[in-house]
Order: sequence, then C-alpha cells, then structure tokens
Amino acid sequence: MLTPQIEEPQVHLWTRDEMVRMEDAGLFEGKRVELLEGRIFEMPRMKTPHATALSLVEQKLQSLLPSDCYLRGQMPLSLGALDEPFPDLAVVPGGPRDYLSKHPSFALLLVEVADTSLSYDRSRKALAYASAGIPEYWIVNLPDRVVELLRSPTGTGYASKQSIPESGVLTPLFAPGTLVAVKDLLP
Repeated sequence: MLTPQIEEPQVHLWTRDEMVRMEDAGLFEGKRVELLEGRIFEMPRMKTPHATALSLVEQKLQSLLPSDCYLRGQMPLSLGALDEPFPDLAVVPGGPRDYLSKHPSFALLLVEVADTSLSYDRSRKALAYASAGIPEYWIVNLPDRVVELLRSPTGTGYASKQSIPESGVLTPLFAPGTLVAVKDLLP
C-alpha cells in the first residue's frame, strides 16, 4: 500500500509586477490598495478628518522643503519586490521628473495619517518602512491627537519611538532648525 504524500497548501505572495498587471487589467477599479509583505491590502475609504489632517500636514511640509526635495502625496513607494505601499505623504530627494521611469525606493520622511488604520500603520507599515531604511516616519494619530515620531530604522522596526502631544513640536530631520507645532497638523 502506498502512503500518500501530504502537501500543505502554500500561500501565494504577490509581487509588485503582478500587482501592476492586475491594476492594468482593472481588478482594483475604484479601490485603494497597496502591497505589503507580498499581500494586497484594501485600504478603507478616507474620512473627512483624515483628509483634513492630510492637507494640513502637506501644507506644513511643503513650506519646509529644501529645493532638492519633492513632496509626493498618496503615490507608490517601491520598497522591494513584495512591498509597494502608498504613504499619505513622502518627502523624497529630487523632483517629479526624477521619477518618470520608476517610483522612488527611498524617502527622507514618510507620513501616515491614522484614524481607523492606526494598528496597521504602527505594525506592518512601520516594519516595512524601517526595513527599507527610511530614517523618519510620522504617524499623525487622530484618535489620541498626537504625532508618533519614529526614527533610527533597523531591520526589525524603529529603535526610537516618541509620542509628541498636541502641545509639542517636531523638527524634521530633513529640515534641521525648523519647528513644527503638532497642533498645526491636527484637524
């Protein structure tokens, strides 16, 4: 009698190229999706407080940008074959034409505005960003009305984590000597 060979089902991890082909085929029409850890995540609909905070942060960062940097809003960041998130905001080196043939793979600062996605932004996104060597990551935490400041990336997360209250200030690494009031980033 033959003993059947037992095989466990395998999880298929999607690549960035496969996701692009699916997008081109219209599979994600009308949906906000991103690729992390080879998994495709559908993001929730953006609520008005999120949109307001996003606009406030964008306005503030735009005023601080040096001439050799560019602010991208909700655009892909290519962090590897299995990771292509869409951060709310990214301060990247160069200008828009520098990314004509491919999305950036590095940013000086990434910002996520978090209300319903707070756990996801703290865990999966933080790990992906730290693993890619992104030096600074802000989570604009709307429920707690703070900005979570993450710095010193390692392969397993950020070594430095601070929660800056609404009454506090931040100094972005890309703009030393400048102060950003947390209250100016919150709706």
